[in-house]
Amino acid sequence: MSAPIPSIKAGTMSAPTNISTTGTMSAPTGVTTQRRNGGKQMFRIPFILATALSLTALPAMAQAAESANPGDTAWMLISTALVFLMMPGLALFYAGMVRAKNVLSTSMHTFAALAIIGVQWVVIGYSLAFGGEGPLIGGFGNMFLNGITPGSLEGTIPTYVFVMFQGMFAIITAALISGAVAGRMKFSSYCIFILLWSTLVYDPLAHWVWGSGGWLLEMGALDFAGGTVVHLSSGLSALLLAIFLGKRHGFPHERMAPHNLPMTLLGAGLLWFGWFGFNAGSALSAGANAGLAFATTQTAAAAGALSWLLLEWRLAGKPSALGAASGIVAGLVVVTPAAGFVTPGWALVMGLMAGAVCYGGVMLKHKLGYDDSLDAFGVHGIGGAFGAVATGIFATVGATSLLTGDLHQLWIQIVGVLAAGAYAVIVTIALLWILKKTIGLRVNHDEEIIGLDQTLHSESGYDL
Repeated sequence: MSAPIPSIKAGTMSAPTNISTTGTMSAPTGVTTQRRNGGKQMFRIPFILATALSLTALPAMAQAAESANPGDTAWMLISTALVFLMMPGLALFYAGMVRAKNVLSTSMHTFAALAIIGVQWVVIGYSLAFGGEGPLIGGFGNMFLNGITPGSLEGTIPTYVFVMFQGMFAIITAALISGAVAGRMKFSSYCIFILLWSTLVYDPLAHWVWGSGGWLLEMGALDFAGGTVVHLSSGLSALLLAIFLGKRHGFPHERMAPHNLPMTLLGAGLLWFGWFGFNAGSALSAGANAGLAFATTQTAAAAGALSWLLLEWRLAGKPSALGAASGIVAGLVVVTPAAGFVTPGWALVMGLMAGAVCYGGVMLKHKLGYDDSLDAFGVHGIGGAFGAVATGIFATVGATSLLTGDLHQLWIQIVGVLAAGAYAVIVTIALLWILKKTIGLRVNHDEEIIGLDQTLHSESGYDL
């Protein structure tokens, strides 16, 4: 016996009235039209179901499209850690170049920046640099990282990762300035200065060049990883600090040779290693642009070291370990704004030029008489300015330059250097003048002679 087979009509079910003895259905009189209409609706059911399923899947598809890219996220986490490693690298690099009595105080300049700017960046720095769309400054909407969640994205990576990556740049920029003040600046004044300087100089400059709506970004200025924002600004500010502080006691007549060059070489090696994250990480993805920046970074660093050594060998008679370390950093500084815009061949040219240009920049202190203790201005200020301008000459990847017949791009680069430099100089002078008139900048004569490790920190770098 066969069971009645339902038919569908307008969403309701009715049992048929006639079933043959063979178990098949026969159409009753007068219901042919109903069967035809019901058949049409039966054919519509798969289409309706497919459409419903597709609509149900749309939110999931949208969520998948908006989720972070695992490869890019992994690379940016690694890059952030690499840039962090540059901080102890910088501490070693600088500490090896000072006299033994100041090795800890010099290292403390970098680690103080890690603490102070590390907090400042979360509280207000990130918001000022990247938290809005104005031409000059971001805003206050992301103070304390307000409005950012674990699901927030910056491109293809979590916003939290982007925040931490950019925060490392802010930290090391402040720490670079300390190369001009070794052995004679009050620790309290230094701490207040880098806090104010990062807020009033670095954060606005970062927005100008990298922030949404920043006026240099809108103009078309090229700065892949911080030639203007990081190196030019810190180098010029370091020069002003050196001038405001005055020369170290005994400079230049007293011999002030580095006390531990192996420490400086180790620091240079760590800086070189971390710079792969600094430059290649600035691609903000694990793609081809990161690979290009990685290659140009390696090439320019090697070329910078080579040209510095050869020049020193020719002019001073012997190549030095300090020269090798300085040449490495010079090549890295100069290629930083161009890392993702030039080919390795032009990075080689820039690196070779970097060694010569920064060597000359370091020699300026002997001719002009200022005491840039660890050559922060000679390498970072001069190198940062030269690298930014050279980007307008050699950029051929994803950008145009003088090489491709675009003279206007070179002009934009020059405007960016002049504007960022002028702003950094004006604000830095104001900050230093205020601090000098209020709490003072320099330790007293006796403290300087004894050494800042003992007088400021009650410690000694070596207990032999």
